Amino acid sequence: MYPNVKLRPGKETTVQQRHPWVFSGALAEPIDERLHGALVQVIDSRDNILGVGTCSRSSSIAVRIFDFSPAQIDTDWLVRRITAAHEQRLRLGYGPDTATTGYRVVFGESDGIPGLVIDRYDSAIVLQLSTAGLERLRPKIIDAVTQVFAPPIIVERSDVAVRKDDLLAEYSTVHRWNGPAPITIIEDGIKYQVDLVNGQKTGFYLDQREFRRMVRSLAEGRKVLNLFSYTGSIGVAALIGGAGEVLNIDSSEVALSQCPINAELNGLPKHKMHTEADDVFQFLSRQSEPGWDMVVIDPPALIKSQRNIEAGRKAYHFLYRAAMRLLNPDGIFACSSCSQFFSADDMAITLRRASVQNGVSLFPIKVLGHPDDHPVSLYFPESSYLKSFICSTSR
Repeated sequence: MYPNVKLRPGKETTVQQRHPWVFSGALAEPIDERLHGALVQVIDSRDNILGVGTCSRSSSIAVRIFDFSPAQIDTDWLVRRITAAHEQRLRLGYGPDTATTGYRVVFGESDGIPGLVIDRYDSAIVLQLSTAGLERLRPKIIDAVTQVFAPPIIVERSDVAVRKDDLLAEYSTVHRWNGPAPITIIEDGIKYQVDLVNGQKTGFYLDQREFRRMVRSLAEGRKVLNLFSYTGSIGVAALIGGAGEVLNIDSSEVALSQCPINAELNGLPKHKMHTEADDVFQFLSRQSEPGWDMVVIDPPALIKSQRNIEAGRKAYHFLYRAAMRLLNPDGIFACSSCSQFFSADDMAITLRRASVQNGVSLFPIKVLGHPDDHPVSLYFPESSYLKSFICSTSR
């Protein structure tokens, strides 16, 4: 069986409550450096087996538990766990031959495979491995994914900064590509072209499905400003919802070049889909006059750690205050944050301050969290990061 990692007396409670993380301070002894990334068995101070997981010598999270029993974590175990997660997504209405063919299959700890992300883009699979333990399991993970999906395309996008906590470099590669290029997915009946190799995250912001759905439902007849637009998926949703025109602002000209392509995929008139390459902060610093019926603002994570919470709050405040200035009376202000360290309460306070300074009243139409293929586990509240406010406005 696997080497044992023993907990100090009284440190077993969180594991017994099925929280998958064991912090280094809970261990009776430090992890042996030779076990970095290995599978281990977690035992309490009385030698009772609490679970099996991968360990880390360098991270404050010493063990990530995969199974709360003395299980064998092999290809068959991974096949069972990935299959169970995928069957849940199928029950939610996602999958081949449905209205949504791009979705998350495995969401790390929330689906019982800590540190692993598996996204499905039609027939293609994209993996993301965040820990040293998953590095060791990579061949078994690819084998399991092949057994479950038989995908013609497997791409790995482990180019995430969190890997440095486990002394790993960012990494991406194409494990298999026997299918078409580029990849096109469907979401709520809308077509989007995605770049699995060079695109943001694993190729597309799958977690913003419900945000796009709300923008679509409120866009009819509106002139829409889409800030941090990336490839224009929200802009496309707005046009399909009846928006008169959309201006997409993003710093990446490559991303913006995808906007007219996504519009054309859906038979939308190109003259309604405008783009402008600019830094959003600089763009907003130059704008002061109203002129938009809907402003959408979805920046990248501006607070990446506890160390930069205050600076991040100031950045969000600037964005909200400056963007609200541009709204016409009776507008829609739709904003989202993926910063885990910027809570929904923090976001609400920041929105309130910005609205008062602008003389704007906000009326929340909808407050969104995670879509159902990115579940927040009852046993792992740390999986929560996404929050969105969609508000009507008045002056």
